[in-house]
Amino acid sequence: MINSQIGKRIQEHRCNKGLTQEQLAEIIGVSRNYMSAVERGINALSYEKLVDVINVFDCSADDLFQDVINHGVKVKASRISESLEQLPNDEQARIYEVLDTLIKTAKKK
Repeated sequence: MINSQIGKRIQEHRCNKGLTQEQLAEIIGVSRNYMSAVERGINALSYEKLVDVINVFDCSADDLFQDVINHGVKVKASRISESLEQLPNDEQARIYEVLDTLIKTAKKK
């Protein structure tokens, strides 16, 4: 399960960087088939290759591990906050209203 979640994050970052599996595989020194298996959660990268991936993406380890670490929610909240800041004020207000409603509903449970 962890490999699958990390693999999905790697795929997401790779696509955001505009890289193909083959290009990323070549950069970090693995085969395209192996890279495909990593993204599908079948194989895992060694620590060294994982560091290479993080450096290629110019991201933090938290970016790749946010779905599997305990404080991953904080990473996600930070990303959402950054995304919200890029929206017009009226859209930000609308989204905050929805979030406030969701939070109030969650507290009642």
